[in-house]
Amino acid sequence: MDTSSRPPGNRVRRVSELRASDADRERVVTVLGEALADGRITMDEHAERTTRAYAARTLGELTGITGDLSPREAQPILVDDKPVSVMFGRTRREGRWVVPVKLPLFALFGTVELDLRDAVLQRRHIVVDSLVLAGRVRLLIPEGTRVNVTGRSVLSTRELRHRPVPDGPTIEINGTLLFGSIQARAPKRTLRSRMRNRLGRGG
Repeated sequence: MDTSSRPPGNRVRRVSELRASDADRERVVTVLGEALADGRITMDEHAERTTRAYAARTLGELTGITGDLSPREAQPILVDDKPVSVMFGRTRREGRWVVPVKLPLFALFGTVELDLRDAVLQRRHIVVDSLVLAGRVRLLIPEGTRVNVTGRSVLSTRELRHRPVPDGPTIEINGTLLFGSIQARAPKRTLRSRMRNRLGRGG
């Protein structure tokens, strides 16, 4: 999970204006290569779009390059600051997507899954403004991320399996939770990392 940084006063108005990384450009180029291989685009189209991808400076410039090659949920870069909502079903955001400073979330008898492991955070402190009515919110978070539940909770449960570090990002779950549940978990530690942690404490 990446967090954007910029000088004070130079506020990014929209998530599409965030700077793209080399990894972001390579994600788009990979999709273009697959489209060329199965005949969805020609050699000339591949060359033109690849040139645009490597020249892109923002995430917004990258999103339009593969818009006609795969459905929205399969796009290599997802720039979307719209609310996340579900009713009597399940919805999921994953992959390389931009998490706005304040993310509205609504779940009515449904499940919202937010995979933040490859996401880009606009700030190191993100607020998920939630209204959960008999629904579930599931977070997949990177190592070192803190999850705070500060909203009003009525007859609801929470299960937070996180291992925050002092300077790590924070995901704050705000709003109202009624007859719902919140789960957050970080990736399981490998045996090597667990042994290294024990040896560090022992020293």
